[in-house]
Amino acid sequence: MASSDAASKGSFPPTLKLNDGNEIPVLAYGLGTANYKSTSGYDQGQAQPRPHQHTRRTNKSPVYGNEEELGAAIKASGVPRSQLFVTTKAHGEQQKPTQEAFELSLQKLGLDHVDLYLLHGPWFAASHEELQQKWADLEAIKASGKAKSIGVSNFLQEHVEVILQTAKVVPAINQIEYHPYLQHGDLVAFHKKHNIAVSCYGPLLPLTRAKGGPVDAVWSELAGKYGVSESEIGLRWILDQGLVALTTSSNKGRLQDYLAKLGTFELTQEEVARIAEVGNRYHFRGFWLNKFGPDDRR
Repeated sequence: MASSDAASKGSFPPTLKLNDGNEIPVLAYGLGTANYKSTSGYDQGQAQPRPHQHTRRTNKSPVYGNEEELGAAIKASGVPRSQLFVTTKAHGEQQKPTQEAFELSLQKLGLDHVDLYLLHGPWFAASHEELQQKWADLEAIKASGKAKSIGVSNFLQEHVEVILQTAKVVPAINQIEYHPYLQHGDLVAFHKKHNIAVSCYGPLLPLTRAKGGPVDAVWSELAGKYGVSESEIGLRWILDQGLVALTTSSNKGRLQDYLAKLGTFELTQEEVARIAEVGNRYHFRGFWLNKFGPDDRR
């Protein structure tokens, strides 16, 4: 197996320093798909959401309906709170005031703080002023110490620019759908210019929901070269751009493989660029089609 000395040193996953000085693990376990709770109730037959022995970073939202289950899992795990990185979100379209909704999330999670609180999307806002006020609400929560970092999710450049006009605290991160078939043009470069980290959900959609696209052959070739799975190539492509990867699976063994193998190799910059170039030949969006539309490449 080809490997990089830099990738092999230290524990995995490493952390990324945010613009507020806090650090975030570069690999996260999301609860929005594998552990989504329907209106009929949580399926006890599914894998319980839980902080992994090593990953210990979870990402969820009240709209996923599983905060209580995550809270119970955190308590049952016995993992010290200091070793967990927990993210939850403010769902702007809900009617509760931001502070009230946040306190309810903490209550369900059984925590006195979260590591990262995100504004789930910009769509609820009828005006720029409403969006800016919502961000001011998150700034107040950060000031209270109950959220160590604050950020946004599903924001395009124009939405971030609206917030920056009045922000006292620059968003630490923007969580977006990102994979070779949805690279958002200059959006990542814009965030790097403003020192805003990017967290990528749906990084493996080319394998799970868009199979048969042009990147398949490249990922397969590189998986053979490095002696890893195509999924691990897809996640490494995210990490080797300096981005945060957010993935999900109900398969415990697969998650353990990610932790065991992703730190043993790195893609070359030429390979990262090659995947990007091939991915740009095809377009696929897997989430929020009612907000963006399938042909929106932003």
